[in-house]
Amino acid sequence: MIIAHVRFPTGSADRKAFTERLMATTHKYEKLDGLIRKYYLMSEDGQTAGGIYLWESKAKAEAWYNAEWVKNMTAAWGEAPMLEYLDCPVVVDAARVITG
Repeated sequence: MIIAHVRFPTGSADRKAFTERLMATTHKYEKLDGLIRKYYLMSEDGQTAGGIYLWESKAKAEAWYNAEWVKNMTAAWGEAPMLEYLDCPVVVDAARVITG
């Protein structure tokens, strides 16, 4: 499994408005090929946000984070997102352990 950590500027510290904007995007991730789980993130000061994505494989993640994705994120947030891949050999999900 692979973790993708995405970060971008929010341009606003208005948590309520930002959360509503994020909620409007959740449908995109339902049944997304290869995506196991997504966590939306926001820094404590509200100036940056992003996501932690758990993917079945790096290939599935790279299929999502393509040039079009970068273009759309840049248009939406005013600058290109930062993207980091991390290997995820084990996940502990409350009462169960998942290995990849």
